[in-house]
Amino acid sequence: MEKMRGLELSRRFYEEFGREMVRKEFPEYEERIAAGLVGQGSECFGYDDEVSRDHDFGPGFCLWLTEEDAERTGFRLMRAYRRLPEEFLGVRRIQTSLFGDGRTGVMTIGQFYETFTGAPGAPGELSHWMTVPEYSLACAVNGEVFSDPLGAFTEVRNQLLKGYPEDVRLKKIAARAALMAQSGQYNYSRCLKHGEPAAASLALDEFVRQAVSMVFLLNNSYMPYYKWAFRKLRELPLLPELGEELSALLLSQTGEGTEEKKVRNGIEAVCGQIIGELKRQGLTDGDWDYLEPHAFCVMERIRDGQLRNMHVMEG
Repeated sequence: MEKMRGLELSRRFYEEFGREMVRKEFPEYEERIAAGLVGQGSECFGYDDEVSRDHDFGPGFCLWLTEEDAERTGFRLMRAYRRLPEEFLGVRRIQTSLFGDGRTGVMTIGQFYETFTGAPGAPGELSHWMTVPEYSLACAVNGEVFSDPLGAFTEVRNQLLKGYPEDVRLKKIAARAALMAQSGQYNYSRCLKHGEPAAASLALDEFVRQAVSMVFLLNNSYMPYYKWAFRKLRELPLLPELGEELSALLLSQTGEGTEEKKVRNGIEAVCGQIIGELKRQGLTDGDWDYLEPHAFCVMERIRDGQLRNMHVMEG
């Protein structure tokens, strides 16, 4: 029988012990405390397995407070959380740092989001959005909120779940297109002609990495940490089939003759599908097979002057 996933384990732990603890010991805050499991860790994405359980696995959950409520009762709530059973359904509790600075425990809403966005909520300025790593934003919106009667935590979450502001998304798409053209359509074969198969492997790796990010951007979604990027890509509504094609490219060996031709054909096939989706979204109207001119077409659609004037490969 398959073992229970971490997210379900945490939800049940909260329902059996956490909710009752809040109701009995903090009745005046019962309608103000949010609870759930969101953030770092494979269990927050629903991707944990037997291998994942060797560290940071167990029936923990997060309790999110406003700054004002944390000042009034945060320490008491943290102590109550630490008194919950050390074992649940045969699994030992996750050990967290004293003030909930780990993946679970008591923390403020602002503290949680600042960990991932660099702000106590969603980024404000477009320039700020450009600097936040994609995997951090993916962590900020994964998992599940078990309870949020006040709605403050979910308000930020819903704002982030809308995806990037459109100009930011367009700038990143343009950068991915330019870098895919440079690394895959241009430098891969040139590195082989120079007698540098290791450099060709790096070019191919860069192409795949940029292409994976591109698929997430075309879905207006955030690419998670590389360990989970391919798995999540295969779940996306647009271009999920590229997960297998890009996996095959990454696992191929660079070399001369037939193998090189196979890789080049694979690169062009991926680029063709990306160009097709760019056209479907109205982001380019050109008929080029090479991705670079499409990148400049996307740049022309950016309204913000500062982003539009950035180098095409920045982002």
